[in-house]
Amino acid sequence: MSELLKAVLNSDEKIDLQAFLSQLRAESEQYLLRNQILQVFADYCVRHEKPAYFFHSSVLGELLHYTHEIILDRESTWAILRPRIGSQLVLRLSGDLSSFERMPLQALLHLRDNFVNRPSSGLLEIDFSPFYASSPSIRDPRNIGNGLEFLNRYLSSQLFAEPEQWLEALLGVLRAQGDPRSGSHQYNNTPLLINDRIRTPDKLSEQVKKALTLVGQYPNAEPYDTFRFELQNLGFEPGWGNSAARVRETLELLDRLIDYPDHAVLEAFISRINLVFRVVLISIHGWVAQEDVLGRPETTGQVVYVLNQARSLEIQLREDLKLAGLDNLLQPEVIVLTRLIPNCQGSSCDLPKEKIQGTENAWILRVPFREYNPEVTQNWIPRFEIWPYLETFAIDAEQAILAELKAAPDLIIGNYSDGNLVAFLLSRRLGSTYCNIAHTLEKPRYLFSNLYWPDLESQYHFSLQFTADLIGMNAADFIVTSTYQEIVGTPESLGYYESYQLFSMPQLYHVVSGIDLFSPKFNVIPPGVNENLFFPYNESAKRTADETQRVKDILFLREDLDIVGHLDDPDKRPILVIAPPTAAKNLTGIVECFGSSPELQAQCNLILLTSKTRAEQTTSSEEKSEIERLYEYIDRYQLKGKIRWLGLRLTSPDVGEAYRVIADCGGMFVHPARFEAFGLVILEAMLSGLPVFATQFGGPSEVIQDGENGFAINPTDLAGTAEKILNFIGECDRDPEYWGKISDRAIAHVREKYNWSAHTKKLLLLAKIYRFWNSASAENRESLMRYLEALFYLIYRPRAEQLLEQHSQDRLTADS
Repeated sequence: MSELLKAVLNSDEKIDLQAFLSQLRAESEQYLLRNQILQVFADYCVRHEKPAYFFHSSVLGELLHYTHEIILDRESTWAILRPRIGSQLVLRLSGDLSSFERMPLQALLHLRDNFVNRPSSGLLEIDFSPFYASSPSIRDPRNIGNGLEFLNRYLSSQLFAEPEQWLEALLGVLRAQGDPRSGSHQYNNTPLLINDRIRTPDKLSEQVKKALTLVGQYPNAEPYDTFRFELQNLGFEPGWGNSAARVRETLELLDRLIDYPDHAVLEAFISRINLVFRVVLISIHGWVAQEDVLGRPETTGQVVYVLNQARSLEIQLREDLKLAGLDNLLQPEVIVLTRLIPNCQGSSCDLPKEKIQGTENAWILRVPFREYNPEVTQNWIPRFEIWPYLETFAIDAEQAILAELKAAPDLIIGNYSDGNLVAFLLSRRLGSTYCNIAHTLEKPRYLFSNLYWPDLESQYHFSLQFTADLIGMNAADFIVTSTYQEIVGTPESLGYYESYQLFSMPQLYHVVSGIDLFSPKFNVIPPGVNENLFFPYNESAKRTADETQRVKDILFLREDLDIVGHLDDPDKRPILVIAPPTAAKNLTGIVECFGSSPELQAQCNLILLTSKTRAEQTTSSEEKSEIERLYEYIDRYQLKGKIRWLGLRLTSPDVGEAYRVIADCGGMFVHPARFEAFGLVILEAMLSGLPVFATQFGGPSEVIQDGENGFAINPTDLAGTAEKILNFIGECDRDPEYWGKISDRAIAHVREKYNWSAHTKKLLLLAKIYRFWNSASAENRESLMRYLEALFYLIYRPRAEQLLEQHSQDRLTADS
């Protein structure tokens, strides 16, 4: 990038750069992001009648396409370039463009502080890079998110290069079954895998070969119990397989791994070994229940994800135990840990324990917040206010988990920022493997939220949230994301995790290295869809006429205080939109798009399914604003008779049938979010058979192949979105089979790539591999854990205590 800038400064294009920067200053812009930079440059090219190639192909054009920020200082220009995914370069140009220099990252953070008039010196500098320096690192950005494959290759190479150390670690993992804290090689008093007859790697190698000779004498289908005691005498306890063939295959993999280490053999062997029996999934603020309520509107996706993951985990763990020959000795235990809410509004959220539907031994375990302030803790607490109660919740939850499981869990999975902070505290105390799943990270969702955090603190408490995020993502043994873009974005935009690499919290702390994006802890594992609820519209045997008619009446005909509008012509193609009324989900955008296109109105009806239709139903200023704007647009564009807006809480089965009803009518689904980390509703709609139009910004671009199994839209381009929908309708009119082709491809794509069975198998394999990795690198992790504890106790806890005091003061004020 420095060479590219030199090329500009040493060519005639230096004059254009000078004029371009002068134009920026003339327009009173001081801080510009990439889209603004390119918009102004495009305008510059038009004003100065530049040839068509100049915007993209000139040296200056290429430089500006790599430039993600420009900050205009009094005497200089700062350019923040992104030469490749996952890296940033800071250059400062002199005012007359006679020279430039590369600036340290710390200087950029101080500049940003000055930009918001919050200069600071002697600030805490957070830097995690030393803790990753000695760890293996992915080099090619294209392989970011493939941590499992990378780590398998690395571990197998280490087994070959340093066999004694790594075989000792492998032996330790095989022996240390049961409670992770004790290192016991028993599970509920049941010895597993290896007993005390095998104490060294050499002995392991020797006994494996003897065991293979023994098992080779039996037919493939011979039950394990036939030769169980002979294997025990050699040092092998249950867990190798349920038949002679299964035991022999597993032992052969171990024998090959010892003699000729290979990454594929390592993965195959670890996948067969049962190291995970007890799993705790943590989802705290989401209002976790099953009947009639699946989370609040903004947390429904997370709750559905967690419950489906819990069901799938139990199924897979049972299958693994059966294949290992352990199904008669023990059973898996899966817990979804959440908070108990006394004032639960008629839901089951006040029950301490609730069985998860469709499982044998998976439960929702609810632990109440301590009664610091009953008027607060007895009710639902929004995700931005929950921070003061998490530390004591973790302490109480630990006791509840141990009472329920009788031992520490093998795997803890945190969800969202609050669940991951609790997962960090619990895994630290219990010694469990910790998986981090963010679902979404708030910092990149709110532009400049870190720079303006003091102004936003009273509403969002970002100082707590961003600190919790740094702790959780660095403490995790591994991180699961649904898409590659969540980690590192695209060449045009930063990823969610990438936004935590370098940022300033003015007058609180500077982060110069917040997360290592090239760490193999990152793994992309997309979730699945519950096919019992969401299945194709043309699978008529699974549908009932009564349910279909009931849901159809809700969508098109029912009158209710929480339903706005009627349809003059219900036979038009319906456009379905399902989202909460928040700015990020952009319901106002799709209504404005529909309202500003008479052609679209002539062809279609618009059906919005949200959680609310009245401003008085919410305490959120953001939701109130969106609801008011929706009414404004409906009136402005005279959409009465063309739009239905339903503020109803439909059950998941009813939502699934709603997709299918819209598909019956030849309709489509639109997801107009300004940015979407993943979008489970997109998969649900696609699997139901609906052609989907979804935002091109974020994870949906990895789900949808534009024009093949769905359509990508720019939700900020209203005319372009309307045109794309109209083009689709026109193609359907010209080719009666076109709608069905898109529908069939969408169904096939989701079934092939987004299923819970594949997700769960990989998740459990990750838990095992990272447990093996950590057993050989515990010393490095301990120093990291100490660092994270310092951040927790020195930054997080004092601010949480301040918020707790504020809650108490707010309650006293309200009472008086």
